[in-house]
Amino acid sequence: MPKKTVVEVDGQRLSLTNLDKVFYPAAGFTKADLIHYYVQVAPYLLPHLKDRPITMKRYPDGVDGEYFYEKEAPSHRPKWVETTKVVKGSGAFINYCMLNDLPSLVWAANLADLELHTFLHRAPSDDRPTMMAFDLDPGPPADVVLCCQVALRLKQIFDALDVQAFAKTSGSKGLQIYVPLNTPTTYEKTKTFAKTLAERLEEEHPDEVVSNMKKSSRQGKVFIDWSQNDDHKTTITVYSLRAKEQPTVSAPVFWEEVTQCAHEGGPLSFASDDVLARAETQGDIFAPVLSLKQKLPAVAKLKGR
Repeated sequence: MPKKTVVEVDGQRLSLTNLDKVFYPAAGFTKADLIHYYVQVAPYLLPHLKDRPITMKRYPDGVDGEYFYEKEAPSHRPKWVETTKVVKGSGAFINYCMLNDLPSLVWAANLADLELHTFLHRAPSDDRPTMMAFDLDPGPPADVVLCCQVALRLKQIFDALDVQAFAKTSGSKGLQIYVPLNTPTTYEKTKTFAKTLAERLEEEHPDEVVSNMKKSSRQGKVFIDWSQNDDHKTTITVYSLRAKEQPTVSAPVFWEEVTQCAHEGGPLSFASDDVLARAETQGDIFAPVLSLKQKLPAVAKLKGR
């Protein structure tokens, strides 16, 4: 029988199991550490989870074990865990969980949901993304340094369009660029814009950038994954842990840090303790992504350079 510890979180009772189980063997990071991290980072994380359907990526035996994705809200969830329906292309729907409060976040962490993957929209507006995302993925031997150089090229274009963009680490080996919109748009429009921009950068910097999704074409280059801007895709949430050897986090970073990495070299990676310390001193530097209102520029502005 699993060891149980009953706790009360904001008025809700939860049974936490196997708190001494090691989830990151190389770091000695246990399930208790996992839950503790999410409780500590919750003031910064929860606003980014609010009303966003979530795909849970569960690692019941830790990062060295098997994992599985869980989209459909489990039937055993507490009644206070909110859910929302997301329609699939077939007309059917999936009932997703939303982690809108601390008890729900702790509940998910207790299910070994190491990674939090959310949509770019808020329920119930599943056809209206509030942001645009670019995932910069380096193909070996390229690394985060080249990602930062490509990110600065992206920023240069956005600056010319008078649009603000924000950067975060992927928590793995890449970098992600988010453009807050928070104005009426559609996934069709954001995806078209993102694809066009990725193709433009590939055309201008063919030795550094690739927009083609074929892995065989990525060696030594940065793949700009524009396809995340889709109504059926989720992407790693800011402040989420990643299932790597160490408990690294998808952490927001200043553009000055991106510039320094691009010019002086890496690494640009933050473990859970680093992120908590940064948040305590800097606050949530990714907060503008939730509130800054910007109109999606016309695709023609990318082509008429």
